Amino acid sequence: MPVPAWLSRATRSALIVPVPETEPLVTSHRRRLVDSPTSTVPAHVTVLYPFVHPASIGVETLGALGAALAAIPAFDCAFSQVKWFDEEVVWLEPKPDEHFRALTAAVCERFPAHLPYDGEHPDTVPHLTVADSRSGDTAGKQRIATDIAAHLPVHARIDRVRLVAGEDEYGPWRTIAEFALPPAVP
Repeated sequence: MPVPAWLSRATRSALIVPVPETEPLVTSHRRRLVDSPTSTVPAHVTVLYPFVHPASIGVETLGALGAALAAIPAFDCAFSQVKWFDEEVVWLEPKPDEHFRALTAAVCERFPAHLPYDGEHPDTVPHLTVADSRSGDTAGKQRIATDIAAHLPVHARIDRVRLVAGEDEYGPWRTIAEFALPPAVP
């Protein structure tokens, strides 16, 4: 597999579940925050960060990821509540969240050297970050949290996981591979 030039400059990777149904709501509110950095990563729920160093991602890694993710079928969820981590991070809660937890568990089982958030949060809570400690002030985040709550719930179909890589927190982050989740068996 030829390595794209941009991938050779990447310093970190992550597995994310893009949630395009939330993108218009989340993006419009992120833009309203003062000093909010522009991200090239779409609105998403993180499955695993940090993941394998981009220079070490090859056919074997992609094959192992595909096998791990193949056990989790596509699912529906709703983002119906705005929550906070302390007073710093505004996020949307997916319900049910068990499928997101299953995705993380399946990948961690296959890649045990890579713990979510480097093991800093043993009980990782599936969430879709709207604003974090680097974006805006508390009052601005409170305003957008109130406004977003008025537009919930947002229903989403989760049917893929994306492997992305970038040079730093804000980008550019690009897709290395995308894995379709199998259809749910009735």
